[in-house]
This record gives sequence, C-alpha cells and structure tokens, in this order.
Amino acid sequence: MNPEPSPDVLVVGGGIGGLGAAFALARQGLRVRVLERAMEFGEVGAGLQIAPNCTRILAEYGLLDEARSLGVLPESMVMRDALDARELTRLDLRDLERRYGYPYMVIHRSDLHGIFLRACESAGVELLTDRTVVGYENVPGGARVLLADGRAESAPLVVAADGLHSVARRQLVGDDVVSSDYVAYRAAVPIEEVRGNGIAEKDVTVYVGPRCHFVQYALRGGDMFNQVAVFQSPKALAGREDWGTPDELDAAFEGACDTVRKGIGLMWRDRWWQMLDRDPVETWVHGRIALLGDAAHPPLQYMAQGAVMAIEDGWVLARHHARPAGAAGPGSGPDWDGALAAYQAVRVEHCERVQSTARAWGELWHLDGESRLRRNAVMRARDPYDYAFTDWVYGPTALTPDEEPAMFTPIPLSSAPAEES
Repeated sequence: MNPEPSPDVLVVGGGIGGLGAAFALARQGLRVRVLERAMEFGEVGAGLQIAPNCTRILAEYGLLDEARSLGVLPESMVMRDALDARELTRLDLRDLERRYGYPYMVIHRSDLHGIFLRACESAGVELLTDRTVVGYENVPGGARVLLADGRAESAPLVVAADGLHSVARRQLVGDDVVSSDYVAYRAAVPIEEVRGNGIAEKDVTVYVGPRCHFVQYALRGGDMFNQVAVFQSPKALAGREDWGTPDELDAAFEGACDTVRKGIGLMWRDRWWQMLDRDPVETWVHGRIALLGDAAHPPLQYMAQGAVMAIEDGWVLARHHARPAGAAGPGSGPDWDGALAAYQAVRVEHCERVQSTARAWGELWHLDGESRLRRNAVMRARDPYDYAFTDWVYGPTALTPDEEPAMFTPIPLSSAPAEES
C-alpha cells in the first residue's frame, strides 16, 4: 500500500475554523490534512448567527443553499430591555440582505460544522482524528507538529486552528485567556415548548439588562428554538473557582420580564460556558505556522462574529495563496511567506476591531441605573435603517488593509436624557 503523499498544508483543529480553512485551501488544488484531537469530528453548542460577511463566502463556496435548507432566515433582529421588555431598536434583516447582497442567517452550530465536513470530504481533504498536537516548530521549508504519541508531521504550511485554549498560542505567544466574569447558559428545545412564552418565532431577539442578557431565535427550519442566557457571576467577582453555577443563573434573571423568566426555566443546567477571550496580538504568523480563528483572535460573543471571523480567515489565506503576485516564479511553488504576510496584514486589524467592539458592546448591554436609561434613549432614537454601525463588519471581507472600511463613530451616552420616554 502506498503511503499518503505528504500534504501541502497541515491544519490543526477540526472545528468550523479549521475545516473552513482546509476547504478553502483544498479549493486551490492544495493537498490538505486536518488533525483533530477528538475521536470523531463534531461541534458542541447550539445556535450560531452568521452575518452577510459570512454568507457571502458560503455562496462563493457553493454551500449557501445547503446552509439555507438547514438554517433559518429571521425577519428582524430586535433589541429589548430585559426588565420591561420594551423595544429599543431593530434591524430589518430583509432590508439588510438587500444592502449587503447576502442574508443574515441563524443555524445550529453542528449543522454548519457538518456542511464544512462534507465539503472537505468532497474536496479530498484528508481528515484524521485522535491526533493530539502538543508542540509546533519551524523547520527548513516549512513547519512541523509534534503529536502526543511521539510522532511528528510536517508540511510547507501549518495552520493552528486549535481554539481558545490553543497549544500553538501558548507556545508561540504565551499569553493567558482573559475572564470577563460572565457565563453563558444555552438551550435548544422543540418550538412547541416555548410557543406560550411570548416569543417572536421569526426574529432574533436580544434582551439586554443589568449585568445580564438573553438571546432567542428559531433554528432548523423553525422546528427548534435556541436560547442563550448570559450573566455576570458574583462568585467570579469574589475570586471563587466554582463560578457560574445554576443558582447564580436563577438569581441573575429574577427581576427580568415574563418572557425571559419563562425561558430561564428551560436552560440546560448540566453545562455552562465561562465567557473568555484574549487580548489582541499583532503577530499571528510565526515562520510557517499561522494562527487562525479562536487561536488568533478569540472574541467575546456579543458581536456574533467568532465563527464568522474564523471562516473569513481561511477565505483570506486561500485568496492570497491564489493571487498571481504570490507566486515566486514558474515551478517554484506557492509563495507562502508572501501569502502569510498579506493574511496577517489585513486580518489582525479587522479582528482586533471586532474583539474590542465586542468587549465594549458587552459593557453597553449590561448597564444599570442612569446609564441604562441613557443607553435605552440612544437606541430608541436610532433609525432602524441606519447601517453606520454595521457597514464596517457586514460588508465584503477585506483582502488588503486599504479595503478595510472605516469604523463607526460611537454615540456618547452623555448626549441622551437619563429618563424613560
């Protein structure tokens, strides 16, 4: 039996970011091998929001129709106050699609992962499980990964898509994750279980409240309903290790409106997710080892751009590999150094913007007292068809720094009245 030919690219991590990058690179005719530490490929979690900057890429990949068939295209995104349920602002997602050319979609995380897994299989990506990578090193002509069983694998390029707790990030950067002291609970339940709770089946609804928020939307053609409850943990603030427990969940939302309180009773109680990110770093490329996705730029979830940014990373890297200017000459093979430099030059700035905005957005959502009232006034004054706050992120993914759109201009809360209107 002939051994498998050595790959052009090794991708470490078989999550959405890793498979997205593997598929993007395989579409360029490259031999790609994915190393996944688990015994089988899969994703843990529930719903995922994918904005037009991602559905645009899915369309280019020929995967958007399958995603449509598995997901839901909501009519609106509505933000409400979690205490009194009053509407603060909304986005008309049908008009949003007209503006950006591609839809805003919600989909089960495992369904999107499955789409990329099947795409990789069809593209000839070599998909290997039970491969735990414990180290990375650059070697002449490429990079090498060291496996827990003592073996090593090498390729001209290694993409480290190994997630928030990335081995590559720890080895090459050495920074720590940052705790926000917030925790997320999730649930995905049959739609029949929530129809009497005052829900909006056709919308993404975000209830924002003091030190907490609650998100709801339908999944899987409207048959399933996704809920996410996020709150600040008093135990985390006190320095306790056992923080974010179910008793804290109930206490955090006891003052919320009826729809939210009814939803809290349905949350999964056997698991929760501490909300962690990392401070942005300027260097993702270390020789022929490139960080990608959460290994490079793990955000807090408030912008709903984590998986989207990972998919964009793979698309940008593959596009720079494919650019004629990236070739060193006939027969010389890919100019990986040029492609990696171009990838880093554009993605670092964009993802730093998203990470920083996500942190600020979380602070805005969770205001209390007079600041909450000022925030509500600012949001209620917003024109629902004003896209100044989304153009910088939902438009076409930039390939070069000069294509990166200008950031929005924040509205100071001090400009708004501190009273209900």
